[in-house]
Amino acid sequence: MPSAHSLPVIDLSQADDPARRADFLKALHAAARDTGFLHLTGHGITAAESARILDVTRAFFALPEADRLAVSNLNSPHFRGYTRIGHELTGGTSDWRDQLDVGAERPAPALEPGDPAYLWLEGPNQWPAALPELRPVVLDWQSRLAAVAHRLLQELLTSIGAPHGFFDEAFADRPHLHTKLIRYPGSAPSGADQGVGAHKDYGFLTLLLQDSVGGLQVVKDGGYVDVPPMPGAFVVNLGELLEIATEGYLTATDHRVVSPPGAVERYSVPFFYNPRLDAVIDTVPGEYLRHAPGVAHDASNPLHAEYGRNELKGWVRAHPAVARRWHPELVPA
Repeated sequence: MPSAHSLPVIDLSQADDPARRADFLKALHAAARDTGFLHLTGHGITAAESARILDVTRAFFALPEADRLAVSNLNSPHFRGYTRIGHELTGGTSDWRDQLDVGAERPAPALEPGDPAYLWLEGPNQWPAALPELRPVVLDWQSRLAAVAHRLLQELLTSIGAPHGFFDEAFADRPHLHTKLIRYPGSAPSGADQGVGAHKDYGFLTLLLQDSVGGLQVVKDGGYVDVPPMPGAFVVNLGELLEIATEGYLTATDHRVVSPPGAVERYSVPFFYNPRLDAVIDTVPGEYLRHAPGVAHDASNPLHAEYGRNELKGWVRAHPAVARRWHPELVPA
């Protein structure tokens, strides 16, 4: 059975304190290398901001079903919008949650023959007319967390002895930002407890805001351990592209969410910080590479250095109905 586990706690504000900076970098390095997960404090996001995003998340899921279905992701070739309970897959099995997917607000691309299909992942979001305050709150949250994630990524590179701005160009122009508003509506009628199945994130960094209801579990020492919510902290985890970029020195860690019991609802807001879709991820230089074991290859989950290919792979697997409707050529026969 999983046991409660306290992740390493990293205070980002210590990076600005000359007296504590060396210890901060050492602790960040250890957390990223040994666990791939951490609690982040000292990030500058206020309690009021966190409360506001959770409030609008609850308000969205309190809308009548017709209002939520009006922004169904089945309407979007960009995989944006609302996913009904049980209609997202992880490992081929339905997750017992519903969600709203939001990305950077951009116009739909005008693609030419031969353009990479992953460019369809950019485009406009869908916003419910019945909740006009949702749009500004979510887009502001996304912008605020992008700044935190950018700083954290630079400090992470510094902590392993690499150039702190190595990825700045890949993120500078059109970073691929992605926010999910998620509800876990208690136990599934079948008795299955898969809120979201075991997986690794396929980008760079994820910053997760949880409510007070637990359920997140992370692989550690060969088994799953619980990650209880920590007020005021984000749960941060590394994605597969950092594993590629560091030749396995840093690794993405499997994690999952167990459904809350009975009729208890859980709300969370993960934010994914990723580079341009066409960014090709080169190996990060540094002495640490002498200790890098190489990337672990999984035939069922190929990793691509071109970020957009990784991202599209995940969307097609998780939302096959959207892919079949808009991009049938991407769905295996």
